[in-house]
Amino acid sequence: MSEATQTAKAEHTAYDGEFLVDAKGIKVHFPIKRGVIFDKTIGHVYAVDGVDLQIRTGETYGLVGESGSGKSTLGRAILNLEPPTAGTVEFDGVDIASLKGETLRHKRQDIQMVFQDPMGSLDPRQTVESLLLEGMKAHGLAKDGAQANKRLRELLQAVGLPVAALKKYPHEFSGGQRQRIGIARALSVNPKLIVADEPVSALDVSVQAQVINLLEDLQEEFGLTYLVVAHDLAVVRHISDRIGVMYLGGICEEADADDLYAQPLHPYTRALMSAVPVPDPLVEDRRERIILTGDLPSPSNPPKGCRFHTRCPWRQETKCDTERPVLRIPDLPGIATSHRVACHWTEQIESGEIQSHEVKAQLVEQHDADGEVDLIGPASISEAL
Repeated sequence: MSEATQTAKAEHTAYDGEFLVDAKGIKVHFPIKRGVIFDKTIGHVYAVDGVDLQIRTGETYGLVGESGSGKSTLGRAILNLEPPTAGTVEFDGVDIASLKGETLRHKRQDIQMVFQDPMGSLDPRQTVESLLLEGMKAHGLAKDGAQANKRLRELLQAVGLPVAALKKYPHEFSGGQRQRIGIARALSVNPKLIVADEPVSALDVSVQAQVINLLEDLQEEFGLTYLVVAHDLAVVRHISDRIGVMYLGGICEEADADDLYAQPLHPYTRALMSAVPVPDPLVEDRRERIILTGDLPSPSNPPKGCRFHTRCPWRQETKCDTERPVLRIPDLPGIATSHRVACHWTEQIESGEIQSHEVKAQLVEQHDADGEVDLIGPASISEAL
């Protein structure tokens, strides 16, 4: 391990707080505008709506959910790339949501992002050397030319690329190699936290495992903390220590990775898990399959109460339609204190007191271009990640 790597790892492990990231009550609402002259706000898209998220130093937190769940927006809000509408994001003991200008720019050295599309996130007019040096120069890490060149070679070696890659342009690489360049760029400023937004979804299956294993190796070498945003349950399970499941702007279940896959408790999580194929045909034939039906609500007009109640096979009208559940530790034997679920009826569902039933399609409200409310008929949707 190089001297620079040892220094970076020592700095990253110096924080003595239990959580490196402590986000509370995060909301990200996007206004829906109408009109050219007056630019009137007629509503909001509730992309993230009241999320608490804590990430321990040195761990990998996986955030999973289908498209439109708000997981990528939450990741960007933690970096303050998408300023939260409400809530606080404490990073390393500092509320970064309140930082502005140069103070925020300097703090971003500690928080970097690996983007979903490696080609779209790299400037095609810059060489790899220029791409890596840009961030280092911005944060005063390239004042000594010899040290900077040494650092560039260390970065390429760390991500498994030859030194000759420094003089090449992004289009000269494969998708997997471009993602390695994106990872090297994130590492170039010695960050403490890396937010990886769908880091392998744009890559071939044969390359995905290589990139995931690379991220794990780099975490051990540099003492990194990860927030991995993904829709692929297999990827999240492989790399994560803890997992949060998002649905329509909120976290509906959170647990250690092994606990979540061994015993998913929220109806939505159970449906997602049942959609993952099992290699053993005997197990595949016998296991429970939960097919989600009903209307997928719009984040601009989420249901009242539990946001999953329009599609939930265990819905009970007494609470589900009116009262939004909070994340809590269920009163069940053998459940870890780190396993939390946002469901009113977890205990009754697990005991069999409440049985599943067919989901009845409902009329849902949608706003037309003039802001008027239209009632549209039911649609049946089956989902599998």
